[in-house]
Amino acid sequence: MRILQIASEAHPLIKTGGLADVVGTLPGALAEEGVEIRTLLPGYPAVMAAISASPQIAHVLPDLPGGPARLIEAQARGLDLLVLDAPPLFARAGGPYADLDGQDWPDNPLRFAALSAAAARIAQGALPGWLPHILHAHDWQAALVPAYLHYWNIRLPSVLTIHNLAFPGKFAPALLPDLFLPPESMGLEALEFFGAASALKGGLVFASAITTVSPSYAEEILTEAFGMGLDGVLHARRAALIGILNGIDITAWNPATDAALTARFDATTLPARAANKSALQRGFGLPESDAPLFGVVSRLSWQKGVDLLLDSLPALSESGAQLVVLGAGDRDLEDRLRQAAAADPARIACHIGYDEALAHRLQAGVDALLVPSRFEPCGLTQLCALRYGTIPVVSRVGGLADTIIDANAMAVDAGVATGVQFSPVTPDALAGAIRRCVALYHSKHWRQMQASAMRTDVSWRAPAGHYAALYRRLMAA
Repeated sequence: MRILQIASEAHPLIKTGGLADVVGTLPGALAEEGVEIRTLLPGYPAVMAAISASPQIAHVLPDLPGGPARLIEAQARGLDLLVLDAPPLFARAGGPYADLDGQDWPDNPLRFAALSAAAARIAQGALPGWLPHILHAHDWQAALVPAYLHYWNIRLPSVLTIHNLAFPGKFAPALLPDLFLPPESMGLEALEFFGAASALKGGLVFASAITTVSPSYAEEILTEAFGMGLDGVLHARRAALIGILNGIDITAWNPATDAALTARFDATTLPARAANKSALQRGFGLPESDAPLFGVVSRLSWQKGVDLLLDSLPALSESGAQLVVLGAGDRDLEDRLRQAAAADPARIACHIGYDEALAHRLQAGVDALLVPSRFEPCGLTQLCALRYGTIPVVSRVGGLADTIIDANAMAVDAGVATGVQFSPVTPDALAGAIRRCVALYHSKHWRQMQASAMRTDVSWRAPAGHYAALYRRLMAA
């Protein structure tokens, strides 16, 4: 099977979050299922630099939103790439979606419409000798792919994967002509979204299949509380909706071989893990101690519940625990974390920003990982934690509920508990979960929980099989 996946980022070339990790690892996982994936990415400076050794112009596209562009074929970091080289749209300083000040690029609708339209041109046969069987689009940035297939009468099936429904890709209806979309695309049964147009809604309406990144999130988004105004559309497409849990790259995330760690270990050598905790405490300027050490690796946002964590800090301090935080995001939350660390430097430390190697060291060094998200389509950080024998403390939502076995009395006695879940998603409930985790840390059950966590299969093996089965169903339809 030949699949063209379309996305706005892919690790290790360009990354702002979990979307990149999934896009970057899915091709390798699906290769074992007999699926050939080529990945279409925007030609950001980082991507163009990564392919500079072996670029090959595959096709010139003279008629895209935003102007002409080139399709470049390349291999980079294990990915079979098609890169949309459109300098006026992508050759700029800043991030994939925002400028150096963190402000969204005002022409984002045009930029990602060009990406989606390029995918549709490939589906029309722009690449001699290579035609995909299915187009697989990720999130709002690629969600116009199914709409272009529909309006341009291209008879190929499409999959749209929702990584986060909270970002609908809204734009003014006046832009439709610039995006090569007809007036009827503004209809209620198309892109219209409370008076604006939404790229994501268009994808939901026209995709052959819709996937989310966990089964529980697939159910949650059918409700008003989690549907972000799109629950009605999703109800109408319920037969096409399926939840497929994410995996992680267990080669990159392997404590037995991880070069970033002070001491490598596996489930049979857990005592060796202690050296990583001591090194992490030293690196963050905390006293070396056997006190429970909690960690956070996250985008600092309301969605991720970072404000709830800040409100729960008294419970953490009262329990004698320490906290290290790695992440960046909302300026207010960054400032509050810095203030908390300054007020209690013996217990709280933070690194504002992101560092991949430090993320590995943190996962290997903390005793427990806090993930208090208000909603979480899947979450990857808790999967990495399981791999490293770190006990996740998670809100009972979305993929967090699907991946963590709560340490209730029966699960602990059976030796299958892998973490601590809490609900509702409030500061009091989080504080209670922290206290419960600390009690477990001081109990005879802790080492068993760590071993159970490390035995959990967090690989792409099962998810890849589900994606391959979905592709086969679409091809047979």
